[in-house]
Amino acid sequence: MKAPELLGQLSGLHQMMAHLFESIPEEDCYRRFHPDLPPMAWLYGRSAYIEAYWLREVLQQDDDITARVHHLFGGEVEVSDEVCAQLPNRDHLLNWALELQDDHLMKLANPGMLPDHPLMEDGRLLSFVMQEQARLYELFLAQMSERRLQMEAPYLVSARLQALPPSEDHVDLQQGHYRVGAKYLASSRDNELPPQVVELHAFRMDKRPVSNGAYLGFIEAGGYEKPAFWSEAGWAWSREHSHHPHHWRQDSTGAWYSIGLNGPCDLVAEEPVSGLSQYEALAYANWVASLGGKLEGAVVQHEYQWEIAARSGEIDRPGQVWEWCANPFEAYTGYETPDHLEAATRDFEAGHFVLRGYCLHSQKIIQRPSYRNHARPEQRFGMHGTRLVFPPSKMPWHK
Repeated sequence: MKAPELLGQLSGLHQMMAHLFESIPEEDCYRRFHPDLPPMAWLYGRSAYIEAYWLREVLQQDDDITARVHHLFGGEVEVSDEVCAQLPNRDHLLNWALELQDDHLMKLANPGMLPDHPLMEDGRLLSFVMQEQARLYELFLAQMSERRLQMEAPYLVSARLQALPPSEDHVDLQQGHYRVGAKYLASSRDNELPPQVVELHAFRMDKRPVSNGAYLGFIEAGGYEKPAFWSEAGWAWSREHSHHPHHWRQDSTGAWYSIGLNGPCDLVAEEPVSGLSQYEALAYANWVASLGGKLEGAVVQHEYQWEIAARSGEIDRPGQVWEWCANPFEAYTGYETPDHLEAATRDFEAGHFVLRGYCLHSQKIIQRPSYRNHARPEQRFGMHGTRLVFPPSKMPWHK
């Protein structure tokens, strides 16, 4: 992606976040509508800080701004109630961020205004800043969605969601050695490196992510009430949480609908389900496997399987929901910690699991097969869905 295009996207993100930040009552900007999400005011301040860190502290060796707010917005800061209580009011935060961002855009558009630095080669710095902003933007929208969920109003479904059988539209991928991970490009994140060569056995994979209708089939089959489908940790979690995807609700007739950023809407049976924890994705896979026949042996995908299928173009809709994978979020073999703290991944070995793909709100800069997202298995506030894999089909040459 060329620098002018990236600059345009960065400017667009600045404008969208500022507009959203201004459109919400000020007191709501400082509330945590979900305990695992920072308030919108913190996310907005962090978006300005991360640019100042790279362009001023790292490139220009000037930490005057970042040193003053590091205790609020630094990458290692735990966003506690104490931290949130120190955030400036909205007008101050908005003006501070807009002034910084305008200055940053001007300097990025005129590289001669910045000192020579390896990070300026091939648009590396701009690419990294844009990806960080894209991540913060999705968290901002997630917090807005949580706010909307707490503003429930009467809604009557017009087209009732009907259960569908689990999809048998699968694609086969053959055994072989495959490349996963990123090449050493400007856009590559540390957790995508170094590129790996892996050997995988043959497998069969859902062509599309699990759908709303198929997940409703799991609910109607009593999937939340059968411990055989759940891990021990998942079963304990399910006893304390709602027995449906995070954004689903029922109207007065018992019909399911979804609450999104723009309020309630009907669910479309064929569209990917979102709002799942990994515990729910795993339980759903176990239920599907129990149905037997072509569905026997169903499991949640491994991230390598997803990446290989995405690279080959064999799967559909890889960008509607983040897709849970079965494997923990770990560093690749040969991983090297970046020189700068803000460039380093912090959640390896922290009980997180991988999410692959991207969602409807994801920016173009992160829409690539090697990009790795991650979350704790109980988290379902994002647009989290999943996709299943199965034993390979029997080919004509198999006896």
